[in-house]
Amino acid sequence: MLSDDLKRQAAAMALTEVQPGMRLGLGTGSTARHFVDLLGERVRDGLDCLCVPTSEVTAAQAAGLGIPLTTLDETPELDLTVDGADEIGPGLSLIKGGGAALLREKIVAAASRRMIVIADASKVVDPLGKFPLPIEVNRFGLGATSRMVGAVAAAHGATGAVTLRLGKAGDPVVTDGGHLILDALFGRIFNPEALSADLHNVPGVVEHGLFLRLCDRAYVAGANGIETMDA
Repeated sequence: MLSDDLKRQAAAMALTEVQPGMRLGLGTGSTARHFVDLLGERVRDGLDCLCVPTSEVTAAQAAGLGIPLTTLDETPELDLTVDGADEIGPGLSLIKGGGAALLREKIVAAASRRMIVIADASKVVDPLGKFPLPIEVNRFGLGATSRMVGAVAAAHGATGAVTLRLGKAGDPVVTDGGHLILDALFGRIFNPEALSADLHNVPGVVEHGLFLRLCDRAYVAGANGIETMDA
């Protein structure tokens, strides 16, 4: 079965948890896009909900489908966020940020009573770290910040380099918040909690893509159907 079909199956499973009147966080990325599409169909059929998108891309998609949107300033507490992940590790620890929306994704997830991740089975790993860890950084002092992030990565046994993420045209990828993205290739992340703390201690780091103790459930679609993983 194609990966895209599996993603849509996982998205459909998450949709079963959406109840009328819910305040929802809408994720960003190829898997979350399926959930937004399916939610749009429910809204067209009369579902009442209010949603906070985690990126401008998701906001445009949801608005085009007629999904009612709000902001965290107007609606600071959400019932549920549904999002994808680049990796799902032990205890539903996550790496996110492949779509360069990690800061807003983490803010929205933290404002939600529950977070559900939807993915295909290829995203389940043990331990985290094969996917490069995205780190959102301030433009000012990029060189100094990169060196400090590199030192943290080396101290945690990273097997690869820390690189500035570039777009197809060769220019740096800029987030919706105007920041840049560093990608750190670890290979294996043995202590996500310690790595998270050390990265947060680097001046210039705005946020990183380790989502720890945020995800409550994952629906993972594979050849044998949907697996439900709970924290």
